[in-house]
Amino acid sequence: MDLDMITMWTRAERLGLADFLDDLDDHEWTAESLCPGWTVHDVLAHLTLSNRVTLGATIAGIVRARGDWNRMTERMARERARRYSPTELIGQLREGAAWTRRAPGAGALDPLVDTMIHGQDIARPLGRRYVMPVEQAVVGLEHVLRSRFYGSQKRLRGIRLVATDAEWSSGTGTTEISGPLSDLLLVATGRAAGLAGLTGTGVERLTSAL
Repeated sequence: MDLDMITMWTRAERLGLADFLDDLDDHEWTAESLCPGWTVHDVLAHLTLSNRVTLGATIAGIVRARGDWNRMTERMARERARRYSPTELIGQLREGAAWTRRAPGAGALDPLVDTMIHGQDIARPLGRRYVMPVEQAVVGLEHVLRSRFYGSQKRLRGIRLVATDAEWSSGTGTTEISGPLSDLLLVATGRAAGLAGLTGTGVERLTSAL
């Protein structure tokens, strides 16, 4: 995948999400996101860390969290949310939209996936619609399916995925799930909220796994 294209896509996704966030009402910032225990404000704070957090801060955070990556990530997001207002964080998201710096351990496509999926984490609990671009969603979903980080290989083992809003499918299993790319990406990254948009013989099995 061409790095310039990935950078362009990531920039556009960050700027598009910033525009979307501009329209949120004050009470929506304290609403629960799809990330358990995270508010919408926390998720935005996390997104601004993706190209700002240093290796040193990551190591210190892991030590403080006693080796628990998720605990470290959650703590960093909440601390940043307490430090900056939503308006300030939206400005930071725009400021760093084209930055190519990545969090330690992240691959070239991870910032794009992070922005797309967290956009859904914010929008869906609020009853808002945040559109995921088709080509970027396909590339992002294929990346998630290849990566060990997201846990999708174990979660979706033996299940064939079929998109209903694009000419795309993956897997050779006889058990199948089908639905929009955004819902497939949600379940591939461990979010049960995507199940509502899916059909097929694999939905019951996947429901149990999530």
